[in-house]
Amino acid sequence: MPRVLPGHATRQRHKRMLKKASGYWGSRSKLFRPAKQAVIKAGQYAFRDRRAKKRDFRGLFVLRVSAACDARGLSYSKFMGALRRANIALNRKMLSEIAIHDPAAFDRLVAMARSATP
Repeated sequence: MPRVLPGHATRQRHKRMLKKASGYWGSRSKLFRPAKQAVIKAGQYAFRDRRAKKRDFRGLFVLRVSAACDARGLSYSKFMGALRRANIALNRKMLSEIAIHDPAAFDRLVAMARSATP
C-alpha cells in the first residue's frame, strides 16, 4: 500500500494559520510554527485584555465622577453613598457622561445627594 502524504489538509491548515498571522513581524508571519505560537499567544492576550478593559474603564469612570465631585466640594465615596440612600440607581458610566456633557444635571444630582445625607 502506498504512503499517503498529508498534502491538502495540512496545506489548508497552514494557510489558515498564516492568514491569521498576517501583519506580524518577520518569521511570525512567514513560517508556520512561529506563526502558530504567535496566534495562540495573541488569543491569550485578547481573552485576558477583554476583561481588563472593563476594569480599566470602570476606573476611568470613577476618576471622572470623583473629579466632578471634588469640584463641587464633595468626596466620591460620600456622593455614591448618598445616591444609594436617595434611591438613585445610575451606574458609574452614566454618572461620568452626565458629569462631562451636562454639568447642570450633575449639579442637581449632587444637590439630591446632599439632601439625602443625614
